[in-house]
Amino acid sequence: MAGRIRDEDVVYVREHTPIDDVVGDFVQLKNAGGGQKKGLCPFHDEKSPSFHVTPSKGFFHCFGCGVGGDAINFLMKLEHLTFTETVERLAERIGYQLHYDSTGPSAGSGINRSRLVAANIAAAKFYQEQLGAVGPAQVGREFLTGRGFDKEAAANFGIGYAPDEWDGLYKHLSPLGYTDAELNLAGLTKEGSRGGLIDRYRNRLVWPIKDISGDIVGFGARKLASDDVDQGPKYLNTAETPIYKKSQILYGLDMAKKEIAKKRQVVIVEGYTDVMACHLAGITTAVATCGTAFGDDHIRIIRRLLMDDDAFRGEVIFTFDGDAAGQKAALRAFDDDQKFVAQTFVAVEPSGMDPCELRQSGGDAAVRDLVARRVPLFEFAMRSVIAQYDVSAAEGRVNALNQVAPLVGKIRDASLRPEYVRLVAGWLGMEVDTVAAAVKRVAGKSNTPLPDVPAAQVNLKDPLLMLEREVLKVKLQAPELISGWSDIESNAFTDEPYAALRAQIDAVSDADITTLLTRTEDASLQGIITELTVEPIRSDGEVSERYALALTARLREVALSRQIAEVKSTLQRLNPVEEEVKYNEIFTELMTLETKKRAQKDVAMGEI
Repeated sequence: MAGRIRDEDVVYVREHTPIDDVVGDFVQLKNAGGGQKKGLCPFHDEKSPSFHVTPSKGFFHCFGCGVGGDAINFLMKLEHLTFTETVERLAERIGYQLHYDSTGPSAGSGINRSRLVAANIAAAKFYQEQLGAVGPAQVGREFLTGRGFDKEAAANFGIGYAPDEWDGLYKHLSPLGYTDAELNLAGLTKEGSRGGLIDRYRNRLVWPIKDISGDIVGFGARKLASDDVDQGPKYLNTAETPIYKKSQILYGLDMAKKEIAKKRQVVIVEGYTDVMACHLAGITTAVATCGTAFGDDHIRIIRRLLMDDDAFRGEVIFTFDGDAAGQKAALRAFDDDQKFVAQTFVAVEPSGMDPCELRQSGGDAAVRDLVARRVPLFEFAMRSVIAQYDVSAAEGRVNALNQVAPLVGKIRDASLRPEYVRLVAGWLGMEVDTVAAAVKRVAGKSNTPLPDVPAAQVNLKDPLLMLEREVLKVKLQAPELISGWSDIESNAFTDEPYAALRAQIDAVSDADITTLLTRTEDASLQGIITELTVEPIRSDGEVSERYALALTARLREVALSRQIAEVKSTLQRLNPVEEEVKYNEIFTELMTLETKKRAQKDVAMGEI
């Protein structure tokens, strides 16, 4: 496949891609009225939603950070794709066949995301076929059966088997047209010690790992041989590739995202089989990290899906083993809690079993019960710390207090701290005042609330600037309603960005918003265009031609008033006797302006 995508195909994909569906794969959107939807911005951290999408226009804009554009811009910015990769991905989404010009850069140059995804899909199909084959794959099937997963469960999660061969996958994919460079880049093969390519996975059960939109971007593989035969790690994940960033991937998120948004709950488990066990038991909001610690990128993804802001609160439930490692993980999660507005909980099985083991021993009900018995993360973390000390002795109580006081001080919701002061006092057998004093000493140092992100700077108190803004919004959103745009005075827009936008509109001349954005090189001006395209028009009634006419007439009236003031100032400086000709010319100009102003005022008042 070579050449550039035809312009008409790009236009088709842009016009037929529902932007709210695309954004909805990454951000939970709520109806905001006026045909708009809003959610937490995926491009910066924020406490309150300032990210708006207007499906009817096909544009988005964040009034917090100023980023905006169409569905292509959104996916390019969020997934760090090239323009071609983005259009190909969206075309595949809507089932549209793209056409390429024979001239232009080759699609083989650079990184072709769609090719890497296709290679992963082909590999996943190969692995799944191998799992069902007679022979060595039996050990993989027995592994799954031994953990309570039948053939149907394996198929639902796309589990496969990497044969115990050096190049089984390579020999399968090469004839399909995938180059050595593509297979290496996708993380499916690697250089062998004797030269040539060999498979990355051998004699392992393989789980396909998908991104939030459902594309297979990598694999997680569990070894089946004993440590004497296979000295590799128990789980081996795809290395970082252009399409697989483990810090930004949560296993199972493609299946769980809708339920997470619907139930406003996410359950974070530790492994692939735990995700399977939870989903099969009815906990359909379970996800897991892929060979890395739960981090800031994961938090940002979950917050967007939960609509995790001050107005909408959900639940983040961590499941940990009941051993020392699990308690350590819970204390790490305590720090992450400060980055959520949602309430965080811990679900720990006292016997130390993980969800997969729990389902094996107690069935689906036991897994559901584990999640139902969750306790607040604060409580679990503090009890874990206190349990390390002998609180029957004075020294033990004091040492425990010194360790737990900073945890109380770090609680984001200040209204909860007094309650936990009382609880800690009870757990330690100490006076409430003593605990409160210890917390007060550290609270100022430990409490780190989420930073507020300033909203877009719009002077809502200046009626003239708001008038200019409204006229531009109508021009962008409903240009057919504005007649006589070229008649609007050159000094009508006094705000510098608005004046620059008016000049750009005039320069591009009657182009649609997409063309206007394409031909605008200034990033800040592009932001203003998407902002005014997405922001609702401030009208109490229908945005009609009559409304637009009155609005522009009012703008012209104000602009003419400024011109009249300047002309009067000039007249005052002239001597009507000594400079009679010039004085009369300017006086005539003044009369003409006054007549125009009265006419525009009548239009604005609805009298014409």
